[in-house]
Amino acid sequence: MAGGHYPFRGVVCFLSTIFVFTIVVLNWQSSSPNLPEANHPVIYGKAWEKAVKKSCKVRPGGRHVVLVTGAAGFVGFHVSQALKRRGDGLIGLDNFNDYYPVTLKRARAALLEKEGVMVINADLNDRKLLEALFKLVKFTHVMNLAAQAGVRYAVHKPMTYVHSNVAGFVSLLEECKNANPKPAVVYASSSSVYGLNTKVPFSEEDATDHPASLYAATKKANEMLAHTYNHIWGLSLTGLRFFTVYGPWGRPDMAYFSFTRNIVENKPISIFQGPGGVELSRDFTYIDDVVKGCLASIDTAEQSLQGPPRGNPPPPFRIFNLGNTNPVPVSEFVSILEKHLKMKAIRNYVDMPATGDVPITHANVSRARDELGYEPVTELYTGLKHFVKWYKKFFLTEEFKGTIDLGNYKPF
Repeated sequence: MAGGHYPFRGVVCFLSTIFVFTIVVLNWQSSSPNLPEANHPVIYGKAWEKAVKKSCKVRPGGRHVVLVTGAAGFVGFHVSQALKRRGDGLIGLDNFNDYYPVTLKRARAALLEKEGVMVINADLNDRKLLEALFKLVKFTHVMNLAAQAGVRYAVHKPMTYVHSNVAGFVSLLEECKNANPKPAVVYASSSSVYGLNTKVPFSEEDATDHPASLYAATKKANEMLAHTYNHIWGLSLTGLRFFTVYGPWGRPDMAYFSFTRNIVENKPISIFQGPGGVELSRDFTYIDDVVKGCLASIDTAEQSLQGPPRGNPPPPFRIFNLGNTNPVPVSEFVSILEKHLKMKAIRNYVDMPATGDVPITHANVSRARDELGYEPVTELYTGLKHFVKWYKKFFLTEEFKGTIDLGNYKPF
């Protein structure tokens, strides 16, 4: 089996998964995050069906028909663009929650609409919608990038994570295993599943049963639920452990975005330090490299078993690290930002809060390189240059200033 090594101590995490899933069942109706009311109604009918089918039409050069969840999110937006531009048919789905300003998500969705990608405002737990989509479209693949993001926010809104990351994922898997044909599923996991591991670089075979945050626990739960649906129902499932993805159209809660904003506004930035004053290091991975890994995961995924398994072996259950393989201390990362912005940061070094951050992330991508042809090529200096150029265009030039209104948003 090409991935997903689960040692005996993984039983601990399995029990944790059962506990989390029990919470889901008990809180199914009350755990919904704050969603704009306009995102709930979906107007079914001939016009809606026609628009869905048009978005899902495969063009010359394309091969797949893909449901992309979280399409208005950072990674989902870029993956959707790449799929459409190479000719694949797709439909996007996003709940446009207010974890960070919705204006940014709507701006991404508007660009996708211009390129012919329909983005439906709906939640993964809307089973009626999922049933309608899978009845209308024979998806070859599902790219599940929908999730409640953020490590520190989970301390304040734990049920939002259970609702989106666990219940939503189960809802989607249920629809996939009932579909005809069953699609292959690629889903976003996270480097955070490595939790308190001290061995670096992180490899897919490493134990992941010591999560340091609730967010990480939900992502580990995703992997174990995926394994279950692969084993019982023969679904083709591939998990992607992303390592600190950054780039244009990124998330304003991430350090590269919030630091840039504060430096430009001459506000201080907080740089976390671990025990003994050890500075945090991150394996910053540029969005274009991650997108290539996502598309390669789709292209290499084996088909799901069609019909009951009846003793047939399931397709490989795969997990891949998608990182840059080169962790950089946060201070060095800030120095690069200063060069591109031609401004100095006001640096405040503070103790790392007890909210789930880890001292270092560092990806071993040997498996992804061998099986996906994944090869990260963007150095941090170059990637941040691209991001700063985008930031200046949309936040500092008169032509685009105001297109994306972040208001008084401050990340957790």
